[in-house]
Amino acid sequence: METIAVLGATGGTGRYVVDTALQRGHRVIALVRQAGMFAPRDRLDEVVWPEATDVPVLAHALQGASVVISALGGAEKGPTTICTDGIRSAVDAMRTARVDRLIAVSAHGVLETHDKSLYAMAVWANVGERMRDKETMEPLITSSGLNWTIVRPPKLSDHAASGKYRTGTNLPIRLWSSIGRADLAAFLVTEAEAPQYSHACPRIAR
Repeated sequence: METIAVLGATGGTGRYVVDTALQRGHRVIALVRQAGMFAPRDRLDEVVWPEATDVPVLAHALQGASVVISALGGAEKGPTTICTDGIRSAVDAMRTARVDRLIAVSAHGVLETHDKSLYAMAVWANVGERMRDKETMEPLITSSGLNWTIVRPPKLSDHAASGKYRTGTNLPIRLWSSIGRADLAAFLVTEAEAPQYSHACPRIAR
């Protein structure tokens, strides 16, 4: 059994991560902005972390965790720094709490995948501010000295879990590519259980 701390636990992907981890028998530390976001469940500890810049609160919450999964998102429109701020705090807090394993959700289309493909041009045209946030987040992870994995999904959907998805560091992503949040969560928890992509940036798609 792992003890999995989930950042962004109440977001679209985060809730699936919490549910999936609990279903597989793990203990979950869910970081939330306010109390009462989850119904009481066995092996689920809800910890209030109202400010993404509050390192001491996060460091205390991470005591005993074996892995951190970040499903931090951001506002649909307008400037956002939640991923960058949250991960900057997480890196410091993990060092304090002596937690080495970090799995973070980013997005296909950032950094070296911010190319002239139709997918990258479309996603930047629609959610450019969120992509910028992830572009400033990723270097904080890769330079952290932690055992990290950065997962870069394409468009997310709320399809039910299918278990039928592909992963790979060079997986082709097309304009129509997508992945359900439930399948993404399943992959994140699987990566927490048995790392296959340490110090790598896998893509995932249906």
